[in-house]
Amino acid sequence: MNDRGIRTILVLAMPGVQLLDVSGPLDVFAEASAQAGRTAYRLEIAGIAPGPIVSSSGARLMPDRIVGDGMTGGKIDTLLVAGCPKMPDTAPPQPVLDWLRREARRARRYGSVCSGAFLLAQAGLLDGKRATTHWAVAARLAAAFPAVTLETDAIHVRDGKLRTAAGVTAGLDLALALVEEDLGREIAKRVAAQLVMFFKRPGGQLQFSRSGESLPSGRAMLQEVQRYVAANPAADLDVGSLAARTGLSARHFARLFRSETGMTPASWVESARVTAAREMLESGAAAPKQVAARCGFANVDTLRRSFQRHVGVTPAAYRRHFGGRA
Repeated sequence: MNDRGIRTILVLAMPGVQLLDVSGPLDVFAEASAQAGRTAYRLEIAGIAPGPIVSSSGARLMPDRIVGDGMTGGKIDTLLVAGCPKMPDTAPPQPVLDWLRREARRARRYGSVCSGAFLLAQAGLLDGKRATTHWAVAARLAAAFPAVTLETDAIHVRDGKLRTAAGVTAGLDLALALVEEDLGREIAKRVAAQLVMFFKRPGGQLQFSRSGESLPSGRAMLQEVQRYVAANPAADLDVGSLAARTGLSARHFARLFRSETGMTPASWVESARVTAAREMLESGAAAPKQVAARCGFANVDTLRRSFQRHVGVTPAAYRRHFGGRA
């Protein structure tokens, strides 16, 4: 914060950046200044080379600062790294990592939006920390950087100076939380109202994820069974019944299924039933009690427990947010 009480928010935007990872948080901070009736934030974008930054959509951003070019402009209060669709597969230049480590130490707080977490991890800034990222690349981040404690369902995570947000629009949620830290709850609530966004988003990011949906895998015989399960979620789908469709003993079938799919038959059936329930709830045509019966759950309580385990919210909440009817 400078002598006038203005905090500098700097967003590092790499080539191919997701535009909303940059514009979303900056709009939240800009609206916070408007609601506070003063300039609470100075908003800047950093690039790694002179000239426009071409985003993943083709739109161009003009950087206010260039990494390695003196970086004049005063102390950074909050340093955020925006995500790029290609970031998990891109090795950043070493000078960028060096700069990131140095400026993260100097800043009051630092963090990332979406796959920007990969850049922080590559700089060693997530080691021993709790963090989150987009659900679609969470497994890759966890595998590549085992020293990071990944919270895959979180919309955003705070750990000391570190702040990380999940995929894309979660950057708005993170920015709003930072505004609440800086300017108080009432201003943050007014920002949320003006931008027509949740003040506190219900549920986590698993409700948006499709990574847990079960797709046929393994040898043809097993895939045929899996397709039958997906098409008939309300049928009797115990191990014995499924094994009978293959001509194998229940024990041999269960062992083979787990070996080739990485899941027990029961776990696969539950996942397939949750997928069927999600599709039915999204159509808005049935209430949770009806969905439970049509998707093979013993009762609505069983549906609720399975649904929360896989999706992170209740079936009723999911239907309200994603259903085609109120």
